[in-house]
Amino acid sequence: MHSRKSKPLIFIIEDNEFHLRLARDLLVAHGMQILHASDPQEAVILIEKTRPDLILLDISLKEANGLDLAREIKGNPLLSHIPIVALSAHATKKDEANARAAGCDDFIVKPINTRLFPRQIADKLGHQDK
Repeated sequence: MHSRKSKPLIFIIEDNEFHLRLARDLLVAHGMQILHASDPQEAVILIEKTRPDLILLDISLKEANGLDLAREIKGNPLLSHIPIVALSAHATKKDEANARAAGCDDFIVKPINTRLFPRQIADKLGHQDK
């Protein structure tokens, strides 16, 4: 674990500029550091280098299937401990089940609730040590 307890590092994989900006701005305002990528291959390389405290993953990326990316991250022994929170505009129980089956630890429906989102992420950070 990194010594970033005062400022957790969140890695956002999102290819929609509006959703990226909204999530980033909300989390920065709540004392979190943000890194991001829209390209899945770049994301994996940066995640391996930075070892963030949590990953926010859009599961409907233009260039890749976010669920495949979640499986890749969770299949990497160096990264598998990092919690992944799926972000999706698809809000069915089946979508959530598919995300969890791919290794996502939590599921948040977009558009995000701006009042709840920072607390949802902070709560997930507080529960990552098992």
